[in-house]
Amino acid sequence: MAVATNGGVELYYEAKGAPRPPEDTEREADRVAFVNPAGYGAWVWGWQHAALVAGFETVTWDLRGTGRSDAPDGPYAVETLAEDLEAVLSAHGVGDVHLVGAGLGGMIALDYADRFGRAATLTLFGTTADGERVDADALDSLFAPRDDPDALRASLRNAFEADVDAHEDVATEIGGWRRDEDADRAGFEAQTAAMRAFDRSDSLYEITTPAQVYHGVADAVVPTEAGRALADGLPRGEFTAVEGGHLCFVEESAAVNDALLGQFD
Repeated sequence: MAVATNGGVELYYEAKGAPRPPEDTEREADRVAFVNPAGYGAWVWGWQHAALVAGFETVTWDLRGTGRSDAPDGPYAVETLAEDLEAVLSAHGVGDVHLVGAGLGGMIALDYADRFGRAATLTLFGTTADGERVDADALDSLFAPRDDPDALRASLRNAFEADVDAHEDVATEIGGWRRDEDADRAGFEAQTAAMRAFDRSDSLYEITTPAQVYHGVADAVVPTEAGRALADGLPRGEFTAVEGGHLCFVEESAAVNDALLGQFD
């Protein structure tokens, strides 16, 4: 575990694995950085991290307002969170990197790719270029107090397409991770304010980084049509529908992991 700083705000991150020597690969990048959805801790990328860490160095971090990072008063802005990401990658000495983001994390990755020079590719899940397309009620329903196991389980219903009550063991395990790593109410509201205020719909043409846009067909938070519009607006964007909801990369982790390994290799 390490700490980066942006404007006095401490940001906790972890890097695991190791990039291959340049002479051993012709990849665009050998590092992958994950950017979390609003309110969720880095646990949310556990399935992808496990698949990639054997061949890449992976970087996960706690957004301001989440987990071990500082939680200054909100609301936050996507631009500030992208600057936080730059602080983390700079502190770790990262050069070219594959950015993987979901929801708010996808918005951060988009802004980052436009303003900083490290992003080799973008992989975006459940992301829209226009925060007004986010279903505010469904987004708010994703929050639950970390000390309330029943509420934590109920709050997964708009995150997944699958029936949470039919997967009690998994839901309980996720609840434990959320208790330890997720944002409290103030942090969640500060992050979701950034998500709702984001709008790059008229300037996507400026983001020329290759971008793969995945979207859960049953996403209750960001409509699938918004993901299609994002891919269409990006000069090098491609769209792929995925079974599942807002956290489709968790529900369909095997298929998503195979796709990521294919992209990055």
